[in-house]
Amino acid sequence: MVFKKDTVVGTMIFTITLCLLCSFMITGTAGVLKERKLAKKRDELQRYVLMAADVNLGQGNEFRDIFAKSVKPLLINLDTGKVDSDANVLDFDERMAAINPETSSTPKKDIAKIKTRANDARVFKVFDDSGKLSSVVVPFYGKGLWSMIYGYVAVEPDFNTIKGVVVYEHGETPGIGDFVTDPHWLSLWKGKQLFDDKGKFAMRLVKGGVKEGDIHGVDAVSGATMTGRGVQRAMEFWFGVEGFQTFFNQLKASADQGELGGAK
Repeated sequence: MVFKKDTVVGTMIFTITLCLLCSFMITGTAGVLKERKLAKKRDELQRYVLMAADVNLGQGNEFRDIFAKSVKPLLINLDTGKVDSDANVLDFDERMAAINPETSSTPKKDIAKIKTRANDARVFKVFDDSGKLSSVVVPFYGKGLWSMIYGYVAVEPDFNTIKGVVVYEHGETPGIGDFVTDPHWLSLWKGKQLFDDKGKFAMRLVKGGVKEGDIHGVDAVSGATMTGRGVQRAMEFWFGVEGFQTFFNQLKASADQGELGGAK
């Protein structure tokens, strides 16, 4: 039977075939782009974690090997502190989990003004070349003046002293609130302690500059009070009872018993 494309049936067959072909092409392209987007997000995540932990990124794509060798990603339940060992940690989407009623909850004391919080969160144990725990990196975010501020903070094995901070996303005022990404300002956090001797959160931004010997204060930036306050409150929330406090308490107990273990 000879196919006649100029007939009504022929036109319909041609149109349907063309639509199916385009659909397959779009689906295939979307799949490729989705995987590329995921790969980019993984790379960014690995870079930020290593930067917060003050680990040299190496040259080119060497950071991937460094991350695989030195970092143990974990997905934990914030309420129990327990680890979900079956989770695909690098591709876990905290933001989607935070807006899904089935995987999120409303904070009782929302000082970070995040409205909802995912029940699970990613944490990253970072080890040195000898396999000894060097730091633990956790994400934090909270409301600044105009936007949510997102970052990572690394704490040393005493689970109190800050090793490094990275802020990777915000929408604060250019030239004023964007100081949160300034490397010099972020370097001021290094060596500061989150809690006082009684275990109370004591980290704060100080107007007019920090006095010598202040182990809890970081210089505030003039004209950006609300942005700085947002960072401070985000830190306080995520290191509190509705954040990573339960997980860190379990790490402290393990450290006291000598059970932290090696890299992988």
